[in-house]
Amino acid sequence: MNFTARLKIAAAPTPRRRSQDDVLAEMIARKAAQALLQELAAWPKPGLVSHRDTGSHRDMDASMLQASIGVLQPFFADLARAGCEQADMDRLRAIGLKAEAAMLAATGGVNTHRGTIFGLGLLCAAAGATARLGFDATQATPARLGGFVTRRWGDAIRKGPIPMFSHGTAALRHYGVGGARAEAINGFRSIYDVGLPALRRGRAVADEDSALVETCFALIAAVADTNIIYRGGVQGARYAADAAAGFLAAGGVGTPHWCERAVRVHVDFIDRNLSPGGCADLLAMTLFVDALETGA
Repeated sequence: MNFTARLKIAAAPTPRRRSQDDVLAEMIARKAAQALLQELAAWPKPGLVSHRDTGSHRDMDASMLQASIGVLQPFFADLARAGCEQADMDRLRAIGLKAEAAMLAATGGVNTHRGTIFGLGLLCAAAGATARLGFDATQATPARLGGFVTRRWGDAIRKGPIPMFSHGTAALRHYGVGGARAEAINGFRSIYDVGLPALRRGRAVADEDSALVETCFALIAAVADTNIIYRGGVQGARYAADAAAGFLAAGGVGTPHWCERAVRVHVDFIDRNLSPGGCADLLAMTLFVDALETGA
């Protein structure tokens, strides 16, 4: 071996040893990505993309969403790691902006998961922070992640910059609807008051895939989804809530032929160009919180 070769070996960097925070952050990120993949697989979800069809969307499909999820997983780990280190909102926002740029690069400029980066990203950071403060890493929720987000970052979110051209901002400007920022500031009440009860109700009467549909319909019935309002205005939002509530009032996924009824709502959403993207984000966040609470 000559001197140059020995020098190259000597200069080779020593692999960084993964810390406990790294292991925790990667676990949290895997659960976040898995929640997004579960949401994508659920069908029929009114107006939303799945492996069966593209819903009301002409600019994206399931393969694009899968690619976006894969790109985002390392950023969810970064956010969880930042939470472990008790980072402030400025640091979380910087990671989120990098995640958004990576998403847009992977999708050719299509916004597949901007709302998810914000909401699920905050919950990842909260999971890292609460676990690091001494809670069980597989649970990470004795203080409820949503409540932790409010206490730790709520003021900074309230006072922080508002995106100029998002659908949520347009809905806020025209209709006074708070969207993702309001959800975060208020501790993601839609997850705890609507999503989790519906998920567990669905599991009690049907299989896991059907329970996800039940949860999606429950969120559409209860949440003022800024994506629906952007596409269909107040009238579209009223139709969407009534259609979802009607499906649930008829027994939801606990009744025979529920899938045919859900498909009819799905087709009606497509005909009206309605897409409850905010509820899709909340469904994924519900699955993430549930996975941490149950250790699944």
